[in-house]
Amino acid sequence: MSTPVGPYSPIVRAGSWLVCSGQLGLAPGADDGAPALVDGGPGPQLTQAVANAAALLAGHGAHLTDVVKTTVFATDAADFPVVNEAYVAAFGNHRPARSMVAVSALPMGAAVEIEVWARRDPS
Repeated sequence: MSTPVGPYSPIVRAGSWLVCSGQLGLAPGADDGAPALVDGGPGPQLTQAVANAAALLAGHGAHLTDVVKTTVFATDAADFPVVNEAYVAAFGNHRPARSMVAVSALPMGAAVEIEVWARRDPS
C-alpha cells in the first residue's frame, strides 16, 4: 500500500537514494477496499510491509536488491525470531544493514513496521 496513513510521502528520491517511509503490513480490505492490516501477526505483517516497500521501489525502477539499510520496528521484542524468519524470506540472501527496535506502539495497531533505504542511480 502506498497510501500514507499520515502527512508524509511514502517514498522520496534524493539523488541516487530512495527512502521509503515506514511501511505497515497493509493490504486492500476485503469489503470496501480500504487498507487493513493482514491477519496472522508480525510475520505476515512484515511480509506484506516488505511487499509494499518493494512496490514503492519498483515505481522508481529499483528492487529489494538495491536496499542498503532497513529499520524494523516491533511492538514485542519476543517477536524478533518470527520477524527474522519473515525478513529472510523476503530478502533472501541479500543482507542490507539493519536496525531492529522494540517500540511501545505502532500506527493502526500494527505489530511491525519497516523503513527502507535503497540506492539506485536515476534513469
